[in-house]
Amino acid sequence: MLGLINAAQSIGGLVSLPIAPFISDGVGRRATLFLGSLIMLAGVAVQTSAQNVSVFIASRVIIGFGLQFCLNSGPLLLIELSYPTQRGKITSLYNSSWYLGSIISAWVCFGAFDQAANSIWSFRIPSLVQAFLPLLQVLLIWFVPESPRFLVSKGFEGKAAAVLAKYHANSRDERDPLVVFELAQIRHAIRMEEEINASTSYKSLFSTPGNRKRMRLIIAIALFSQWSGNGLVSYYINLILEGVGITATETKAYINGGLQIFNFFVAIMASFLVDWAGRRKLFIASNTGMLVTFGAWTVTNALYINFNNTAAAKTTIPLIFIFYFFYDIAYTPMVVAYTLEILPYRIRAKGFSVMNLTVMLTVAFNQFINPVAIDAIGWWYYLVYCGWLIIELVFIVTFIVETRGRTLEETSILFDGEQPTQDLLAMGGEAATMTMESRGAIIEVERRPSQSHIHNEKKIEFHEMRLRPYSDRVTTDFSIMPQVL
Repeated sequence: MLGLINAAQSIGGLVSLPIAPFISDGVGRRATLFLGSLIMLAGVAVQTSAQNVSVFIASRVIIGFGLQFCLNSGPLLLIELSYPTQRGKITSLYNSSWYLGSIISAWVCFGAFDQAANSIWSFRIPSLVQAFLPLLQVLLIWFVPESPRFLVSKGFEGKAAAVLAKYHANSRDERDPLVVFELAQIRHAIRMEEEINASTSYKSLFSTPGNRKRMRLIIAIALFSQWSGNGLVSYYINLILEGVGITATETKAYINGGLQIFNFFVAIMASFLVDWAGRRKLFIASNTGMLVTFGAWTVTNALYINFNNTAAAKTTIPLIFIFYFFYDIAYTPMVVAYTLEILPYRIRAKGFSVMNLTVMLTVAFNQFINPVAIDAIGWWYYLVYCGWLIIELVFIVTFIVETRGRTLEETSILFDGEQPTQDLLAMGGEAATMTMESRGAIIEVERRPSQSHIHNEKKIEFHEMRLRPYSDRVTTDFSIMPQVL
């Protein structure tokens, strides 16, 4: 029964997972968030008033059903609204915030149990707290702008231009060169996608060589995010600590609580490094560090179990923290961000759902297989993960593509060959040039900086797109960009 209670929310999520992308693409990111939040509020109401276990389980299924709508549309709205030079940080912070929710929920549950252990409020207080954020989303989501990519795909280019002008330009000028450049790229990218796939389905994710390359990366990263050894700690830290001689409940609680706080701060720090260091370098550093640390962790575990070496047991604890440091610099912030930025608009929601499904299946594997394997072969099971981490590192070095310093449209077509990339840059550059010519504002870049303050601001803003760092694996030819301002 306890296993069913734990799995109920995932069951609800699995039901809504395949349909969430169609709703997100059909009615918009905001409306999908609103719908998902309403469903979660209904589930919270049922859970809080539950009088028996059956109703409690049903309520968790409802919450999971609504949650999947929010999990699908929320990150899409973030990445599609973000200013180009801030996209990496914002979308990385999204997934890194998971630890904050984990910390809050752990302390709420602990406080409710500690203060109302013999009362029905020991479960109703945590249930009620779940309503806070969905309620905020229901009340505030319509104050958030819709995704300009969604608006363009539905033919509302004027509304998309207004959103970009308000949030990406120094003024609300829809003819600002940066706005025109972005809008032209969005329009052209969506039209190119429509030429390849008149209609999209889950088959579209594997219908072209470029899409197959994307899905190979996405599925692999999703697998790696749960099968790198972190699943052992996430779900069975109690068994691991007891395996090295730490049995006191209070000590285990301190270690587990400290680990969650440590993870949160490392993940937030890493979110601000994704554009400075680059995605590829962070993934390689992460997998290399995890392999070395997990190998050392395996050795200390074996020394304690086979030779009762207490010094080795004590060394295991800092190794767990070091292991998570390397995990958190890449997989916590970038498993969502990297997935979304390499997917073109028309398959972004569906590809993201496949990533979420892969994560859910690997989590289920961790929950059911890991404890059986640990009971059966003990520390020898760690060697399986050591071998798998070597495979991960080889894959990451071979296939991960650098994506920093590009607009969302440029990033998403990296896998479709050089010509689409050149066409996309040319389209945005030509549109921006024509706009500036129509305003009589073409000025050679090499001219001495004697322009007004507002022209200098425009120059900085527009050339942020031109002066961004090159990709490690794919070089962009900026010579076709307009020499404006």
